[in-house]
Amino acid sequence: MVAPIDHAIPVDRIERPENAMLELSDGEIRSSFVNCPKGETKRMHYPPTMPVLGWEDTDFLGWVDPKAPNRAYLVIDAGEHPIGVALRLPNSGRKTDFSKSMTCSFCVTVHPAGGVRLFSAPKPGKAGRQGDTVGLYVCADLACSLYARGKRESSLIQPAETIGREERIQRLRLNVDRFVSRFLDGQG
Repeated sequence: MVAPIDHAIPVDRIERPENAMLELSDGEIRSSFVNCPKGETKRMHYPPTMPVLGWEDTDFLGWVDPKAPNRAYLVIDAGEHPIGVALRLPNSGRKTDFSKSMTCSFCVTVHPAGGVRLFSAPKPGKAGRQGDTVGLYVCADLACSLYARGKRESSLIQPAETIGREERIQRLRLNVDRFVSRFLDGQG
């Protein structure tokens, strides 16, 4: 079972710039991962266009490896250096088919069946080598930055919100930071 995000977890270990993510080089991206060996980062593949949107509209870099669809990657700009988290998707051979809609834990977008997937991250260090993971349900395309900005829409009608675009972006960033903080602290 996946533990829900604990909103009481401090995220003070993550110091992000106020604005969007800074553009990262291939070397910066590959060296940012804290939970996978260098050999894996050398074998990872980017989607044809990286990032899918402009860096100024990117709150985190996230993608599913086009040549290894059970592997995904998430990178955040954490001030002095980026933090990368290697993610895994279930090995079921098919996408999880939920009969009902689901909500993304990052951007709070409601998607139809299959639009949200379980992503799990092996914890860094000994805990990860022993099989401990942290996971949550996120947009299957990892395009949360686009959904938060209204640049991509789900096919479902979204619940009415009383917050604006900037607040949705801040909520997205806070939810991503909480996940990464929980991952780094070994909680979950």
